[in-house]
Amino acid sequence: MSEEKLSKVEIIKKDSRFLRGSLQEELQNDASHFTEEAVQVLKFHGTYQQDDRDLRRELTKQGKERHYIMMIRARIPGGVLSAEQYLVFDRLADEYGNGTMRITTRQTFQLHGVLKRNLKSTIRRINEALITTLGGCGDQVRNTVGCAHPHQGPFEEAVRRDLLRLVDETSAKTNAYHEIWLDGERVDPEVDRARETLYGETYLPRKFKIGFAYEGDNCSDVYSNDIGIVAHRDGESVAGYTLLIGGGMGRTASDKETHPALAKPFAFVTPDELVDVVKAIITIQRDHGNRENRKFARMKYLVESRGVDWFREETERRVGKRLAPPRELVWHSSDDHLGRIEDGDKVHLGLYVENGRIADKPGFPLKSALAAAVAKYRPTVRLTTQQNLILANLAHEAADALQADLAAQGIRLPDAYSPVKLRSMACPAMPTCGLAIAESERVFPKVVERLEALLAELGLAEEPITVRMTGCANGCARPYIAEIGFVGRVIGKYDIFLGANVAGTRLNARFREMVPFDDLVPTLRPVLELYRDERLPGERFGDFCHRVGLERLKEAVPVS
Repeated sequence: MSEEKLSKVEIIKKDSRFLRGSLQEELQNDASHFTEEAVQVLKFHGTYQQDDRDLRRELTKQGKERHYIMMIRARIPGGVLSAEQYLVFDRLADEYGNGTMRITTRQTFQLHGVLKRNLKSTIRRINEALITTLGGCGDQVRNTVGCAHPHQGPFEEAVRRDLLRLVDETSAKTNAYHEIWLDGERVDPEVDRARETLYGETYLPRKFKIGFAYEGDNCSDVYSNDIGIVAHRDGESVAGYTLLIGGGMGRTASDKETHPALAKPFAFVTPDELVDVVKAIITIQRDHGNRENRKFARMKYLVESRGVDWFREETERRVGKRLAPPRELVWHSSDDHLGRIEDGDKVHLGLYVENGRIADKPGFPLKSALAAAVAKYRPTVRLTTQQNLILANLAHEAADALQADLAAQGIRLPDAYSPVKLRSMACPAMPTCGLAIAESERVFPKVVERLEALLAELGLAEEPITVRMTGCANGCARPYIAEIGFVGRVIGKYDIFLGANVAGTRLNARFREMVPFDDLVPTLRPVLELYRDERLPGERFGDFCHRVGLERLKEAVPVS
């Protein structure tokens, strides 16, 4: 493909000398921010350059530059951390960040508010804890996620080994990361050409997400990934994996050709075949994905344009064998693993974290309380794809004491919260995300509070409805597979989506556009009243909306 047709980012990647670019030089200057080209390369190293948007207008008025800050995203496969690794992030958030840690929907931590001059020190400290940020962002395989359930028997341990093996095989091999952040020995970039056999010098056309799930448990929203990997049990062994391909949440509000998609059943593979087949799928996206228009660069568009059958034939050609058909999948739950989980001689405490933000607030010192508990009781920490946290592998006495310590500081177990609150998620949006066009995390608690009040008034307080909000159409909180999704369109206005199912196997549909923030919950009142009056026994809200259809729902809502 000629450079005239390549997108600007593709040219930057090609010229970056395997992700070096000008990062080394720019880290040494006194500028508060990186150049545009360096910003694109920086993403591969796990960092986004942002600015505090609360300050932007006033700084512009004063003729000053923006207050530039960095967001650092780690790569934590499956979201599993030791106690000491957790405490490293806790300390870095205070020392270099904005005093908070953000659990992402991909089972990792983001640190916000890091200044450019502290970026290298922060990344170095993360690496000293045996965690990397390489692969946290950028056009490569991102953090690989999995079911957060803390029980670890032979079956779960085998799946974990396969997950880690796949992570190792799909990680970037360039030496640039060690040179830039860890002062490692420099090598000629041409040496990396022989190492970077999976990605090549331009890596992938767009970000690439892989998720694992156990058959029957879709807490990880496995269908939202470019590749979903569903583990099948054979006693305490892994019988194999059903692969799903072509999922992705992102869309562009101004382009109707872009859309979210759920991954489609593709093939069944044995554990021995898993890595080779997944790598073959990645190389197909590498070789055939759209490198001209990043709006259409995700693998879902390639799967849709060429078809699953073509994709299977091309994968078989590359691995040199026929693939078995996918197994039929049955899902029993998609709920997060929260509350007190008794597991033989161990206890696990799954804690709800509102929108994934671990912070100290007046009367609710969550960050300090968790740090003290982790330091004292040394649990394994498991982050979930629904932005929550599990303190795992505690002795019964330690779990009792830890639970009491948290309760003394006002931190309750999930059974103290409403079902709708426990199933709510929002993206960070303002003031740190440069893509946000509306508020999300900062206003979502008010939406949930209003929704809780309405549900209680209608006698629906115990209904476990999933509700998610994002500040733009990119869908980082996976709003398109929520029973109620709010997606920011402009400042103060949102589109409402309804009708996904709780199993995560059906997308919702747009119900209303450009609804003012204060009208979001009132707009849902007639729909929820209809649900209360006409639902079938045991029917979930999303299934009801899908059954009666959008037109029937719209008829119930007066147009203002």
